[in-house]
Amino acid sequence: MSDDIEIKLAAARTRLILDKPFLGALVLRLPMIKADPEWCKTTATDARSFYYNEAYIKALSLEETQFVLAHEALHCGLSHFARRQHRVKPRWDVACDYAINPLLLNDGLKAPPGALHLPDYEGMTAEEIYPYIDENTEDGPMDQHLYDDTSNEGSNSGESSGNPKQQDNPPPQGNNPPPPNGSPPPSPGEQDGDGKRQQPQPHNGASKPEPLNQSEMESLSVQWQQRLAGAAQQAMQAGKMGPSMARLVDHLLQPQLPWRMLLARYMNSVARDDYSFSRPSSRREGDAILPSLHSAQTDVTVVLDTSGSIKNDEMQEFLAEVDALKGQLNARVTLHACDDKLSSTGPWVYEPWETMTLPESLEGGGGTRFTPAFQWAEDMDQQPNIMLYFTDAEGEFPEKEPPFPVIWLVKGKSKVPWGQRIQLN
Repeated sequence: MSDDIEIKLAAARTRLILDKPFLGALVLRLPMIKADPEWCKTTATDARSFYYNEAYIKALSLEETQFVLAHEALHCGLSHFARRQHRVKPRWDVACDYAINPLLLNDGLKAPPGALHLPDYEGMTAEEIYPYIDENTEDGPMDQHLYDDTSNEGSNSGESSGNPKQQDNPPPQGNNPPPPNGSPPPSPGEQDGDGKRQQPQPHNGASKPEPLNQSEMESLSVQWQQRLAGAAQQAMQAGKMGPSMARLVDHLLQPQLPWRMLLARYMNSVARDDYSFSRPSSRREGDAILPSLHSAQTDVTVVLDTSGSIKNDEMQEFLAEVDALKGQLNARVTLHACDDKLSSTGPWVYEPWETMTLPESLEGGGGTRFTPAFQWAEDMDQQPNIMLYFTDAEGEFPEKEPPFPVIWLVKGKSKVPWGQRIQLN
């Protein structure tokens, strides 16, 4: 059976290279290794190789085999192994599968049984999906993510309850296809591209590899980012890069900043520290008027969406960040709340030296309309230098963009028609 399975995997990989060059280029970077069925029930990756259970691959169609190859390659290309950080592994693994599978389905691939997919998660990254995954979820990925240790968090769906350790050597690389440059695969005892010594493959399949250490994660993350960029460039030049995949790659290759840093950057941009030629005090000697640096007060309007989609502790965390920034920027903050109408107890005004807190008398729970808040802001005697709107962005927007800059702090996946959008979760 082994020869037939290898032929099937090679055929699926070749079709990806021809039809989906972006995915095919990533798949080529993963040597295909037969795994011991005792630990590998379906497929797996450790960000170095693609592991497979022969019986599982045999049961798949050729189209489904293409899907599982591309699925593992995208886990690596998107550096899911290096992006988990503080998140709980089982929930993170599920979020990663929910992020990947819609991309592959939209690209025309056919999912095998057990592949996680919800239309609500389309267009979202794993970080955006993670908060929506229940702590006690019974969902599990269709594959095994072997790149990080699970000893303290329980095993993954589909993994054996134990965590058998490999010997001091890394996973064997027998029967690997040639790398993309045409050079032959390393023979037993030679070094591979990651500087790891290869060992002959056991008769019953490869043993379970050790999880990556921090140094390996960092090194592989750089390598996969370079591979991702190169594969995307080749596919776009060939005119075979799907729009959803192109958007994701563009997002991932841009430097990513935490929302707090982005908020500070945009608020700093409107702080009015500038040189002024205003006439000095008459008590000052001399007639010359020289430029001097003055710090004018910045007026910031903050609106909280109280329609019920955002929790009070999340609002308080957001206000604490604004409070820290307003002192640095000499900003007066006018706070208001709105669901489908403005709160009758607002607005609340905070001077730069006053501490902002969440008002106890917040009203809300109705629908969501943004129009009342913008109409109120435009009717004020002095319009704000900037408006910050904390919301899930699901509601009625004004038809016309206001004459002042707007930053939307968005919890969820919804888009905004204008202004600067910052993703919160």
